[in-house]
Amino acid sequence: MSTNLTSGIIGLPMVGKTTIFNLLTNSDQEISNFFSGKTETITASAKVPDKRINFLADMYKPRKTTYAQIQFSEVPGLVKGASEGKGVGNQFLSAIRNVDLLVHVVRAFKNPDVPHVEDTINPLRDIETIAVEILLADMDLVEKRIQRIQSGKKITKENAFELEVLKKCLAALEEEVPISSLGLSEEEKLTLRNYAFLTEKPMMLVINIDEDQFREGTYPGKEEVEKYAADRGIALIEICGRMEMEINQLPEEDRALFMEDLGISEPGIDRLARAVYDYLGLISFLTAGEDEVRAWTIKRNTDAKKAAGKIHSDIERGFIRAEVIAFEDLVAAGNMVKAREKGLIRLEGKDYIVQDGDIINFRFNV
Repeated sequence: MSTNLTSGIIGLPMVGKTTIFNLLTNSDQEISNFFSGKTETITASAKVPDKRINFLADMYKPRKTTYAQIQFSEVPGLVKGASEGKGVGNQFLSAIRNVDLLVHVVRAFKNPDVPHVEDTINPLRDIETIAVEILLADMDLVEKRIQRIQSGKKITKENAFELEVLKKCLAALEEEVPISSLGLSEEEKLTLRNYAFLTEKPMMLVINIDEDQFREGTYPGKEEVEKYAADRGIALIEICGRMEMEINQLPEEDRALFMEDLGISEPGIDRLARAVYDYLGLISFLTAGEDEVRAWTIKRNTDAKKAAGKIHSDIERGFIRAEVIAFEDLVAAGNMVKAREKGLIRLEGKDYIVQDGDIINFRFNV
């Protein structure tokens, strides 16, 4: 079971994609103030901030502390006409076919030193530009496949079924309806699984605002953008990339003060990392001891036996029981000894569905 899910950071050129990628992954990719024509995709891991891990690390003083991770890929800037091969076009589109979630960075910030591709700041127009390119790219793929099946000498039963599903997709795309909104059956999804359609992927919008917009709590076209996202069930988050960079460059002890001055309780980049984790349907169970305090990533609704396999296949194979305590119960008890005295540690069998924040000790026998 792979939980190495990746998020592709996409958007027009000059919207702050690299800044956000750098902040998330602690990278120092060069930020360009011009259309660099960057053509390669860069991938790195981001730590998912977790106060529960901090708490357990304080309690156990382990030799090693490990947070959950998400992979992020930053893809070269997409331009209008990319689906027809303009800009880095098809290369861009094939680079994001393999990601599980699209994180679309949209520019709202004003900065005369950084020209906007379209000369004016209009977030909704930019969101729609990218949405159209993604739609057209899928349409192109569907049409080519339909043509290939129809021109084949013999149409098998599987081909005939696939053809029906593809025609259904094409009709939707022509109406500008993404494939994700089609409510396809499991069987229909299965026949499409090798295509990795872009409009099938979940999407999150990150509006990159400037410091004035942050203070005023608004940006050009905010209401339209919020309505667009709400109508389509798309997650929306605002981040001031420039300010986050400043926070990031401060020594640890000055960060809290700076954030307090701005009236923020945590960096937006932490909010974003956690929102992506959640959006991908991921949760963490925790293990704690002198050696290591660690968050393990699993999909929501994973049973205890499968979760054990995340640590080691031997533990899954020889699974006997899971000793489980909810994080909140441990906090309330104060420590494991008191939690045990109060009967807060439960013994669960292999079918137990692991909850986010469960602290687990697996009993196994190999």
